[in-house]
Amino acid sequence: MVSACTHSGETKDDGKAKAAWQRYYEAYDAKNLNRALTVIDCMETEKIVSTPKADHLRGLVYDQGWQMKIAEQFYKKSYQGYASDPSQDWGSYTDAGYRWACLRSRRGDTEGALNTITELLHQAKGNEAFPKNQESALLMLMAEIQLQLHQYDEARLTGQKVYEAVQLDADHGNGRELDIAWACINISDIYHETGDTEGAMAWLDRCAQALSHAKQGDSLMIEEWKGHIALKRALFLLETGHAAEAKTTYAAIPRSRLMEPLGYREAADYLMAAGRYDEAANWYEQIDSTYLTTDGAKMTFDIIATRLSPSYMAYRKAGRNADALVLADSVSAAIDSALVWQKQNDAAELAVIYQTHEKELALNDAKSETRIHRVLLAAAILVILLIGYLFIRTRKYNKELLEKNRRLLAEIEQREREEQQAIEQLKAEPEDVLTAEQQLFRRICDLMDSSDHIYTDADLDRSRLAQLLGTNEHYVTDAISACTNGKSVNGFLNEYRLRYATHLLATTKDSIALIAVLSGFSRSSFFRAFSDAYGMSPSDYRKVARK
Repeated sequence: MVSACTHSGETKDDGKAKAAWQRYYEAYDAKNLNRALTVIDCMETEKIVSTPKADHLRGLVYDQGWQMKIAEQFYKKSYQGYASDPSQDWGSYTDAGYRWACLRSRRGDTEGALNTITELLHQAKGNEAFPKNQESALLMLMAEIQLQLHQYDEARLTGQKVYEAVQLDADHGNGRELDIAWACINISDIYHETGDTEGAMAWLDRCAQALSHAKQGDSLMIEEWKGHIALKRALFLLETGHAAEAKTTYAAIPRSRLMEPLGYREAADYLMAAGRYDEAANWYEQIDSTYLTTDGAKMTFDIIATRLSPSYMAYRKAGRNADALVLADSVSAAIDSALVWQKQNDAAELAVIYQTHEKELALNDAKSETRIHRVLLAAAILVILLIGYLFIRTRKYNKELLEKNRRLLAEIEQREREEQQAIEQLKAEPEDVLTAEQQLFRRICDLMDSSDHIYTDADLDRSRLAQLLGTNEHYVTDAISACTNGKSVNGFLNEYRLRYATHLLATTKDSIALIAVLSGFSRSSFFRAFSDAYGMSPSDYRKVARK
């Protein structure tokens, strides 16, 4: 990323510009998002960088901070800002377009990503100024998208074009052995993904050959690459029936070559395929401990899928059931954490997007003070029109919201009637035809339906419930899961608490905070649980229920 930011054509060759760039690099390397953005604003205001370049830098900073929605917005602005004259900085123009296409592809906008890639590759034809490394990266991104679309033959052909492009660049004396190695290892992954393990092995050999001719200036990087190649070779050998050779290849890899999480994951993949589950679990633990020092406070669904779930499977297959149970509990907590983090991140990104628009207005004002009065007048007119529009829109929205909530209420009542009918039907069945889980579930329902509303106790959990029933808490979990299509104990109890809360909302004038406590919730958890279950806030529910 940092290398993509250094374009001498964008800077003034004076001490002030150099000092500004130094401050930017220091903030970027320290991952100080706010500081880096402040420096970029100053550089743009003082015309050290152009507006498209500043937007490109902002995109890089937000990208580093995992705020992908905002990063995508700035990559798009930078790319479109350079579009009228890319020659002012081909490097930033192509990099912004490439990163914008990457993020569009990641969120499922395949067509949009391919359009950007195609547009850039069209400009690359016969254009000596077009960065060759960017052309290769764009082709590789296209191959990845083709794989996602199951266009396997096209993906292989595109991979071949990548190799030819980097090979041609090397033939021109640019000494890009590492680029050739990068192309070969990615093409190897394409062949492996399409089921051609022998083809994948052939491309892996080309990667190793290119790496052997690379300059030894960065020996640490080369050692890391050798580790990746050896791990992939071991996996490919195993998949082609050469288990003994694969085992020897893996055993010969020095531990020092496995330097970062990608290498750990590749080692775990081989060990899982080889049935060495306990060793694989140890590597997954190494991945978790590595990430814990960097992004341990952030839990996303991607992390749950790529880190926690494989680790759980390794524990299970290794027979480490106690560790698997502990991890399962942490996965459950991680899902809640991911939901919270995602909502907070979405809110923060929306706020920043709004603030960005405000900053753009301020920058425009600073560039042209003679337009201040026009801007103020236009803004005043806009505010008046906006107030009028919002007034009309609010009335319409409130009406639509009421109708929507009425429909939701009807659906909720219907759903709860069906669930209650199912429970009543279960209670009506003779006990001798019920399974042990159904019998226990019927006892649980009788306990829930008692007049003392036991579920309103905020401390009631799986353990307390098992004690009240005189049974094992795992039996309680299994009974509820089997009879409610997989619901957890907490989810089951919260349904009863929410039903009780809706009754209080509809029949009393108690405050929502008091109802939350009376129903067994804390104030903060009540609002989230209620909204997730009913699609509306408690106050909206009270309004529609009373009407």
